Amino acid sequence: MTGNLLLDGAAMSVSIFNIILLTWLGLTVLFNSDRRAWGIWLGGLGLLMGGAFFVSHSALLNLGLIRLGWNVVFWWAVGLVPAITLPFLWYLVVLWYAGFWEERPSGLHRRQRGWFALMLLLAGAGLGGLALGIFLLLTPPWQFVQMRLFLRWSVLGVPMLVLGYSLYVMLCIGLSLDALGRPGPARRVMGDMARQRARPWFTAVSLTLLIVGLLTIGVMGWIVQDARHRPFYDIIGANMTLIASLDLIIASLIGVSVTLLGQAVVSYEVFTGKTLPRRGLWRHWRRAVFLAAGYSLLVGGSMFLDLRPIYSLLLTALLIAFFYALFSWRSYQERERTIDSLRPFLTSQRLYEQLLTQADLSAVDITAPFHALCANVLDARMAYLTAVGPLAPLVGPPLVYPPTHQPALPPLADITNQLQNPQTPIPLDPDQHGGVVWAVPLWSERGLIGLFLLGRKWGNGLYTQEEIDVARVSGERLIDTKASAEMARRLMDLQRERLASTQIIDQQTRRVLHDDILPEIQMAIITLGSQTVHNDVVGEAVHTLTRAHKQISNLLRDMPTTKAPEVARLGLVEALQQAVDQEFAQAFDEVVWQVTETAVTQAKTIPTLTAEVIFYAAREVVRNAAKYGRGEKGAMERPLRLTIAITWDKGLRVQIEDNGVGLTDGGGTAVATPQGSGHGLALHTTMMAVIGGELAVASIPGQLTRVVLSLPL
Repeated sequence: MTGNLLLDGAAMSVSIFNIILLTWLGLTVLFNSDRRAWGIWLGGLGLLMGGAFFVSHSALLNLGLIRLGWNVVFWWAVGLVPAITLPFLWYLVVLWYAGFWEERPSGLHRRQRGWFALMLLLAGAGLGGLALGIFLLLTPPWQFVQMRLFLRWSVLGVPMLVLGYSLYVMLCIGLSLDALGRPGPARRVMGDMARQRARPWFTAVSLTLLIVGLLTIGVMGWIVQDARHRPFYDIIGANMTLIASLDLIIASLIGVSVTLLGQAVVSYEVFTGKTLPRRGLWRHWRRAVFLAAGYSLLVGGSMFLDLRPIYSLLLTALLIAFFYALFSWRSYQERERTIDSLRPFLTSQRLYEQLLTQADLSAVDITAPFHALCANVLDARMAYLTAVGPLAPLVGPPLVYPPTHQPALPPLADITNQLQNPQTPIPLDPDQHGGVVWAVPLWSERGLIGLFLLGRKWGNGLYTQEEIDVARVSGERLIDTKASAEMARRLMDLQRERLASTQIIDQQTRRVLHDDILPEIQMAIITLGSQTVHNDVVGEAVHTLTRAHKQISNLLRDMPTTKAPEVARLGLVEALQQAVDQEFAQAFDEVVWQVTETAVTQAKTIPTLTAEVIFYAAREVVRNAAKYGRGEKGAMERPLRLTIAITWDKGLRVQIEDNGVGLTDGGGTAVATPQGSGHGLALHTTMMAVIGGELAVASIPGQLTRVVLSLPL
């Protein structure tokens, strides 16, 4: 310590700042990276060694250099090991990132392989010299006598220690700049683009480290040269303030380089092996910088004010509580902001209402959430969402953002041929693909269903991993929504056509049977009736014709007479009452209606298609009761009563109950009766589900069958 409280506090603040950031970066790289890449391990280890160096630096700032003891020697050893190895580690990491080992031979490999061997030799010599120096320091007497003899070794009057370390540091930084300027081939996805974007940050770090190296070499050369003539104690005692000021400048420059390196790590994932940066990592890095700055200022301020340790401890506790509360608050704010940005996409599109009230392809609109996704979440200049494969005819033409942009889709076949991993987006050349830089594949259980094509972001930033994931999930959801809604619409239209065709055929059949066939049979019976006494064959023919006449009459009675337009004109309740009275009046001994006025009024507000689905489902239930309620043999002696209750309570509820023989298993499900297949109820159950309703069946064998049709509000 120099005794200058301001200088000592500033030096300690910068040292603590560097400790926190270097340790955070090192652990973050190791925790979030691909463990199989040895270059990533080197990068994380180098960052942690930098943190260890400043731990040693902080300890030496507190202990001072006037008195030499075991603790001072220990911290010197802890600090000098990173000081020697870190330049070489930086050189190794830059070589790895620039592709030195990815392809051989390459221009980078040919240029650097000889220098790499030399730097490896110099790093080993430096560590050996450090071990020798520590040995001399630990050998009595501890007055730097042996160390001074070691420092006398020189070349042309320049101490060998200064010359070797200077050459070592300058070569490490210079060769790193060469590798960054002319990198090798990249195997990593988007490797070339990532290098181009990260190169300014890496170059800035290297240039800052170059300045640090020059200052360190200058200070070291001055001290070592002076140490050849007088002890270290005299040098340090006479120049304590100057040495401390130079140390503060060097540590501050290292802090700048650490900040620049951290920016490259979190913005471009240079050490984690990820294809795209992650927004969450950037936010945590920003908080780590604020925490490091705040805590280092607190430590430096306590030293400047010469506070007692207990007060420093209390301030530290308060600072931790403040930053934790701030972190929690910001987390909630970011969560709310994310939800607000996704709200147009997450808001219900009222698919049922649109499906039941419109019949064109634009009934379900996914354009608005797509535009909100591109503008508010992805911040994209342009984007396309297109379906491929079997869903393409259902989804329709591609969605384009912005709406004024003229669609110029790149060839989709060229893109789909490059797909390998469902989770991996494909980088594209914007010049060859109409400005598209990313192709995000959209998958489902059926395979590839679409592509989300993204242009450049506003500000030319990189898409984060979270944004690509949101684009993938959202695109899959939009395509599935549109395809499912269109499929349901087509099924509804098909069902309506089927019902209309059935009605037409029924009416035609009724007319032909009633107006043409039955009169002719009646005429034949009358004509042959007078001859039955004398001719048994004729009598048998008359008997057969009579049975056929009766069967056709019964068939006409069972055939529907109420048409779908009656539902729209009369309303659901009145149309159902008319159908039961006209078609099934003779099938039941008693029909009991329990209808509330509210149900009649509210049922008229139901969309026509929805009302038709409920009408035909109810009619199918009544028909089943009329046909099978008395049992297999249709025993007429069994009285059959039908009760229909229609109520409205947060939705429509139609309960149809008969006191017939019930279903065969009594399990409360739409199973086949002995006479029927059960396919009718199964179809209407599906149709009720399509409109958002439910058809539930309950039965007690020999007592009753109850069917409830419900449509929530």
